[in-house]
Amino acid sequence: MIRAAIVGATGYTASELIEILLRHPDVTVTQVTSRQEDRPAISDVHPRLRGRLDLKLEPLDVDSVRKNADVLFSCLPHGASAEIVSTVLDGKIRAIDFSADYRLQNLATYEKWYATKHPDPNRMGKAPYGLGEFFADQIVDAEVTANPGCYPTSAILALAPLLKADLIAPDDIIIDSKSGVSGAGKKLAPAFLYNEVNENIAAYAVGEHRHTPEIAELLSTISGKSVSVIFTPHLAPMTRGILTTAYSKPTTEASAGVLLDALRDHYAGHPFVRISPDLPATKHVAHTNFCDITVRRVEDRIVVISAIDNLIKGASGAAVQNMNLMFGFPETTALI
Repeated sequence: MIRAAIVGATGYTASELIEILLRHPDVTVTQVTSRQEDRPAISDVHPRLRGRLDLKLEPLDVDSVRKNADVLFSCLPHGASAEIVSTVLDGKIRAIDFSADYRLQNLATYEKWYATKHPDPNRMGKAPYGLGEFFADQIVDAEVTANPGCYPTSAILALAPLLKADLIAPDDIIIDSKSGVSGAGKKLAPAFLYNEVNENIAAYAVGEHRHTPEIAELLSTISGKSVSVIFTPHLAPMTRGILTTAYSKPTTEASAGVLLDALRDHYAGHPFVRISPDLPATKHVAHTNFCDITVRRVEDRIVVISAIDNLIKGASGAAVQNMNLMFGFPETTALI
């Protein structure tokens, strides 16, 4: 039985992660940590866990985590996460990091976009990117796996096979994504108040979103080409889900049917990506680890559309998928 510790266990992704792990036949959650001084039970923070997991939230103690866990899930924000992960790793415990701390290959790029010094620079560029659809061979033996960002997951899964097959041009790619409010976590900020979000949709961080270099770098790595993207995120009046629409230039006269076949060929044997001629929608993938993708040819553009649940395939489901690969379980365990 694999013992799991969750650091930063009070957020939305941690709640979803615990729900999935409670269904996993080969995992037991042994420790949940938080900075909350009154040490409530995790079921007091996430009431739907009451009677299912009533562990007390503990302050982080490195020796205790090492003693009681085989895998550490770090649900902390960037900067704080790598600091903890680097401290806990001892050659025995393995880690899955939800933050951006290990996703990028280049230290200067990380420090530019995240405006902070990296707390574990020696591991920078050494952790595999946690998309099993492309990096499963590396994830299997990883000490640390970098769980992907939610927006990048939706964009990379949609575009990478077409770039790799030379069916779309690597320049002038425009990515438009709309996310539910849970993607911002439990921030107490005016932009996320009900009165601001309800009956409203708005773009934000135009040209400045931190997932931009992650998307461009991973698409470049997978395709072997220098990929440039313009990424614009939007906040949508829904709790969960991401719908991404990506526009690119065709390199051939291939029809939409040919493009769909190329996507099907790449994802054959990958259970969590569903290719269909039908238009995806966030409700089709809500509370699942699936990514639904379709493609259209519209005049001189290729339009690829994908949908994921940002809290599952965009975070906690992907983390369990990575854990399954790292510990030799069937990839779909607890996820289908």
